[in-house]
Amino acid sequence: MSLSPTRRRVAVVGTGAIVSGSHLSALRAHADRVELVAAVDVDQERLDAFRELAGAQVAGYTTMEAMLDAVRPDLVLIGTPPSLHRDQTVAALKAGAWVLCEKPLTLSLAEYDEIAAAEEASGGYASVVFQHRYGSGAVHARELIAGGELGAPLVAHCQTTWHRDAAYYAVPWRGKWASEGGGPTMGHGIHQYDLLLHLLGEWEEIQAMAARLVHDTESEDVSTALVRFRSGALATVVNSVLSPDEVSRIRIDCADATVELTHLYGHTNDSWAYTPAPHVASERTTAWRAPAADVPSSHTAQLGALLDAYDAGTRPPGSGHDARATLEFAAALYKAAFTGRSVHAGEIGPGDPFYEATHGEYPDWAPKERA
Repeated sequence: MSLSPTRRRVAVVGTGAIVSGSHLSALRAHADRVELVAAVDVDQERLDAFRELAGAQVAGYTTMEAMLDAVRPDLVLIGTPPSLHRDQTVAALKAGAWVLCEKPLTLSLAEYDEIAAAEEASGGYASVVFQHRYGSGAVHARELIAGGELGAPLVAHCQTTWHRDAAYYAVPWRGKWASEGGGPTMGHGIHQYDLLLHLLGEWEEIQAMAARLVHDTESEDVSTALVRFRSGALATVVNSVLSPDEVSRIRIDCADATVELTHLYGHTNDSWAYTPAPHVASERTTAWRAPAADVPSSHTAQLGALLDAYDAGTRPPGSGHDARATLEFAAALYKAAFTGRSVHAGEIGPGDPFYEATHGEYPDWAPKERA
């Protein structure tokens, strides 16, 4: 673990399960590099419970503005509902902090570009939590694919088939365009197809379908897509909250090997498998073995990468064009599904309704009940 010249002062915004669990664990794992100094939550009881868990030294605030004025943190971790992310990220950047925010960073490409403008004005950076990129298995797979060790990528499958019941959607902000930005395409499968994009590079064209088959929500509860990558590789992407047998899976068939990742909410080295093509000599597969260190995909791993970038004064991974490409993919999937035509990378910009909102001009894209 690299050492920082000083411990970074960190504030968390939102003290629900994701912050009190994953983010707090990550901060404790990097205690030699960070100091948690403040927490913000509009719910005083929840805030008090978090401070008791995190330690008495953590100051509590019920507004982000008051915290930023009083504390001036180096880094702000945001774990609030999605509709708050844009404004809270911009406020933190204006106060001189870097940001690590839960997905989605914004509800639209227009909002994302507002954050990009705030980055440029402040000199800080905003990253989105895509923790699956940072496990050692994913790092290893990306190196093998990018280095040509597995041959050219040809065919891929990306699957997020999870299950969410009616009680899950009873939370007021879930399943609504204005507060969540979409259904499993935006809120669940985004982790897997972000990793797919991370492994395969730039996508070029997408065709898609979406449906609302079970849940009484504004947004979809399942979507499927066909994707062409700039390399020529073709992929399928499935995002579902209707699947009793839950799994997260990525499979990439390259010319010389198939690489597969099978997990649910996080992966280790053992979650990855490599199958050589019949023509591949066994000695060549030595390089495909799992790396010696087993770093699980986690908030801890991503926070470490962000702190490395902070120490170096460079743009952190999971920010800028890199993260925008994943949000653009989501917007393009919705546009392809709702318009019934192919969408190409780069075509959604100012003036396009899907630039302003992921539903475009189709908020009533499907009946609320199954026919």
